[in-house]
Amino acid sequence: CVSVVNALSDWLEVEIKREGKIHHQRYERGKTVSKLTVIGKSNSTGTKVTFKPDRTIFNKIEFSYDILSGRLRDLAFLNKGLKIKLTDGRTDKEAVFEFSGGIVSFVDYLNKNKNPLHSKVVYFKEDQDDIIIEIALQYNDGYAETLFSFANNINTVEGGTHLSGFKSALTRAINQYAKNKNLIKDEIGITGEDAREGLTAVVSVKLPNPQFEGQTKTKLGNSEVEGL
Repeated sequence: CVSVVNALSDWLEVEIKREGKIHHQRYERGKTVSKLTVIGKSNSTGTKVTFKPDRTIFNKIEFSYDILSGRLRDLAFLNKGLKIKLTDGRTDKEAVFEFSGGIVSFVDYLNKNKNPLHSKVVYFKEDQDDIIIEIALQYNDGYAETLFSFANNINTVEGGTHLSGFKSALTRAINQYAKNKNLIKDEIGITGEDAREGLTAVVSVKLPNPQFEGQTKTKLGNSEVEGL
């Protein structure tokens, strides 16, 4: 990600605090213009990246506070306990994003102007084969479905194997429960659209080797995720 930003920047500087030292390096239009040098001492750790977009590439280099705040809010939801602070130096506008509930808080946020059918958000988390799956869901009294899926914090707007696997499992689980409790006749089946009516859900997976497909590379293609 930072390599792309570097290539599209007039200049980029990186400052790294580690092992008691502050390291610095500068790049211009993707090329190194200074060696990695020690410029001071520090007892803390962390990385600071400063960059200026290249006007020869972009017609407009004005950053959108709304776009940045939306993306950073998502990241805070997807990484429980992470604290992100956004400051706009042009207007002194600030926002802090930190959600102890993670994607449960995400579903609460998505349903805040709706009427939930159950007060507690249903939450699952499973680890298997170095893959972490998190799912949070809650039904409301509306008719629309609101599904958000993410893979390694990337918004997979085209869906993929994690979303199709979730949809199939949800429909199968509801049908199986209904049949076990004699709530529906054998010849009647609840469809996927039925099962997702009024549903708000967030599906997040983290995996070591994601394979993204689709025209915009926002569709997860890992077949092993679907079955999980």
